[in-house]
Amino acid sequence: MLITEILARNAIMYGDNTSLVEINPELQEKHEVSWREYELIETNPAASFRREMTWREFDDKANRFANLLLNSGIKKGDKVAILLMNCIEWLPIYLGILKIGAVAVPLNYRYTAEEIKYCLELAHAATLVFGTEFIDRMGTIIDKISHVKMYFFVGENCPSFAGSYDKLAAYCSAEAPQIKLTDEDDAAIYFSSGTTGFPKAILHTHRSLVSSCYTEQNHHQQAREDNFLCIPPLYHTGAKMHWFGSFLVGGKAVLLRGVKPEWILKAISEEQVTIVWLLVPWAQDILDAIESGAVKLGDYKLDQWRLMHIGAQPVPPSLIQRWKKYFPGHLYDTNYGLSESIGPGCVHLGMENIHKVGAIGKPGFRWEAMIIGESGCPVEQGNVGELVVKGPGVMKCYYNDPEATAAVLKDGWLFTGDMARMDEDGFIYLVDRKKDVIICGGENLYPVQIEDFLHQHDAIKDVAVIGLPDQRLGEISAAIIELKPDGKCTENEIMTFCSSLPRYKRPRKIIFDMVPRNPTGKIEKPKLREKYCAGNLVAVQTQI
Repeated sequence: MLITEILARNAIMYGDNTSLVEINPELQEKHEVSWREYELIETNPAASFRREMTWREFDDKANRFANLLLNSGIKKGDKVAILLMNCIEWLPIYLGILKIGAVAVPLNYRYTAEEIKYCLELAHAATLVFGTEFIDRMGTIIDKISHVKMYFFVGENCPSFAGSYDKLAAYCSAEAPQIKLTDEDDAAIYFSSGTTGFPKAILHTHRSLVSSCYTEQNHHQQAREDNFLCIPPLYHTGAKMHWFGSFLVGGKAVLLRGVKPEWILKAISEEQVTIVWLLVPWAQDILDAIESGAVKLGDYKLDQWRLMHIGAQPVPPSLIQRWKKYFPGHLYDTNYGLSESIGPGCVHLGMENIHKVGAIGKPGFRWEAMIIGESGCPVEQGNVGELVVKGPGVMKCYYNDPEATAAVLKDGWLFTGDMARMDEDGFIYLVDRKKDVIICGGENLYPVQIEDFLHQHDAIKDVAVIGLPDQRLGEISAAIIELKPDGKCTENEIMTFCSSLPRYKRPRKIIFDMVPRNPTGKIEKPKLREKYCAGNLVAVQTQI
């Protein structure tokens, strides 16, 4: 079954049931009314802080946009880019693109104008769908983009260079377009996060997308009665592919536009959410808010919340220990994946394996994994090597980049660039990115191990360990430490705390600063290296 057929089936079987809800807490706070007071929505749709649609409406909107594309000359194989904040229009637009066999190209909403231009040209996009937040950025590059011939705008006050999505799609047929699709047809181009350089265009087929539906549902056992809270950006494979597990069974989802702890907890309470996927910073923020008294769990209805899972980056075991203190009844899972492996699930911990917190887990449903050395052969159990994976969600290629593709795809195996080890029970532990390994005096240092240790300090909110150039040792490790709002600590206190680490693993520099993370929660280490490795290392702060 193709992913477009799943939507059509849901519309037939669950047509009148709610499929998607969008919550905008900023608007809700502005109007100071309950999310359940619908009068505001009825009298002023432009100010709606809660919008919802049924499965039938979802399918109709996808069909209308598909037919709008066809009427506009877009055909099977053409690239259609999406540049939108999370909103209720996002997913029907995405599925509408897929219904005609066009290739969906989601774009990071944090991209600068030049990065938008770069990605549109790299993907050879013929069409762009964009929202209000991007008018200014698009205005600076609109005359410089060669491939894009058509623009559709989502929102009010449509700019002159675009057509109105709402008005134009409303006049198109809600009947499904009759375009023949197969599992092997190209479906979507996703861009790598850029944490190791400029984004690469990752091409996936319809087979990849459908495989992620079954993998996710197998891992987390979503039922139609479940309600999934989606907070991460939809342009990324992680959020959407976790939603795919609910999509497969016709389960409801809530799109929350905001990450404040009180907003997350209120959405879970008001909408009776059962499954939440968080990034590490958001989980930390929730725990900090609870411990500071900024939020009180007794103010929310959370009994129905059954599963919290985390992905996109290594999870400090200390974080989950804290989480279980306040949410002892929660099932928990860690998910590992890459955009090249269609997001989460190629390795996962498993809800039954919380005793192995710290591991990323075992190969996911219908996936294989190995840890190999420089020779290309598997390493002995316990040794560190590169993690390689094989499964139905491996990308087709880096679009129009055969050299980069050949470097990571070998005999069906995807070379992840992540260093890992496997324990005696077959559980895989992520050690670090291959490019992030620090070689200090001939010793390999793995920053994630040092970061996990430092996360145990009560005053530390976030930490990133990078290598700094050193004439004698080649590189030394530096810990960039972000303290909690009320955290007080000195360099000497951190050094004393690290005294239980082997001497070679102790950071040689302590820098108190903010730890930058991208929208998917990954530490932006290139930014830190640029800041601290280019001869402009700031003086170490010894007291905050």
